[in-house]
Amino acid sequence: MQNIISNIKESLPMGGPVQHKKKKEVMNVENTKAQMRKGVLEYCILSILNGHDKYASEILGTLKDAKMLVVEGTIYPLLTRLKNAGLLNYRWEESTSGPPRKYYTLTETGKLFLRELDTTWNELRNATNVVTNTKKSQK
Repeated sequence: MQNIISNIKESLPMGGPVQHKKKKEVMNVENTKAQMRKGVLEYCILSILNGHDKYASEILGTLKDAKMLVVEGTIYPLLTRLKNAGLLNYRWEESTSGPPRKYYTLTETGKLFLRELDTTWNELRNATNVVTNTKKSQK
């Protein structure tokens, strides 16, 4: 038995386990664009609510008008997560055209958080512009 194990080990590369070659991942530009949008979605929602109480459909409409493609199945869990994190509050308000609506508003913590994101966004945008403009000017 020991002889069989020795023979197997000798036949493996460097006497170790079999190495599997990784398949090359093919980058999909649509996936990358979707990830970029998701990365800034929280910031966009907080910005939309800055000084303006809105219900989810209004938030979705604002995002849609800005060409930020988001579906309801994405926005509701995100609003709940932001609320649970203490960045948003909500209130129910009666509607003349249907059921009551849940209006979201920024908390004081949410306003401070948004200010931090504003600073970070400006720094990131400036750095990205430097890198991408430098790259374009080298062509």
